Amino acid sequence: MFKRINWKAIGIAFAWIISLGSVITLMSFIEIKKGENTCEKVEVILPGNQFFVERAEVDEILKDRNGLLVGRRLENINIQKLEDKLKANPFVEYAKVYIDMDGILHADVKQRVPILRVFNIAGQDFYIDQNGLKIPLSDHFTARVLAANGAILETFNDKIDTLKTQIAKDLFTTAKFIDADSLWSQQIVQIYVNDQKDMELVPRVGKQKIILGNADMLVDKFKNLLVFYKQAIPKVGWETYSAINLKFQGQIVCVRADSTLVKKMPTEIKIDSNTINKNINLDSTNNIY
Repeated sequence: MFKRINWKAIGIAFAWIISLGSVITLMSFIEIKKGENTCEKVEVILPGNQFFVERAEVDEILKDRNGLLVGRRLENINIQKLEDKLKANPFVEYAKVYIDMDGILHADVKQRVPILRVFNIAGQDFYIDQNGLKIPLSDHFTARVLAANGAILETFNDKIDTLKTQIAKDLFTTAKFIDADSLWSQQIVQIYVNDQKDMELVPRVGKQKIILGNADMLVDKFKNLLVFYKQAIPKVGWETYSAINLKFQGQIVCVRADSTLVKKMPTEIKIDSNTINKNINLDSTNNIY
């Protein structure tokens, strides 16, 4: 016995085939028209406040070996090649090149954003960007970012690379934390790595050595430092302590600077975490208790 033919399903399938054919024909027509047109204009979008990559440099890259793009037939412009050339620049994080129906070539370029400049123990210096990648210095622009030096063993081979050592990763984490905070980005100007591999912060205001240790518990460490600045410094003054040690959990160890002490270590004063979260009281000898 013959089955009834589902004319409705056949009709739907036939309609889909016709629609698909129409789309393919339309796209072919568009490509043909696109190939016949010429590049009318080049528009470059280069956002950000860093100037590692200048507009003139992007224009030079987009010229390629055949000269200017404006006036050239669109079919003779290799979009992927231009995009790859932009991405090859070590200061370019993202690049997208495309041509619209009006014959305008668009180049969207995003620059890398450095947050730390590192001077390693071998005498090399390089940037670490906001993604934690090592990038080279620029010949025509110097970024005003936090600096790090001291016992840093992280090396650089003049190309984009990931961080290898733990201290470099801690430096990046700390720099990113500082960069995200308007107060600390103004107050902290340098990170020094001592021989014990502890990070020491160099402040803009005050001469205290701020020993941070590693990048663990940064929120708590900087919170304790802020409370100390707000509650202790106004009472004892900026010159009372030569060092503020934040590396121990739950306490701050302050080393008192005393020019009258000869061949003696300055007094260490420990403040527990409960004290720093309350009003800090000081006696007549400037001891915190």
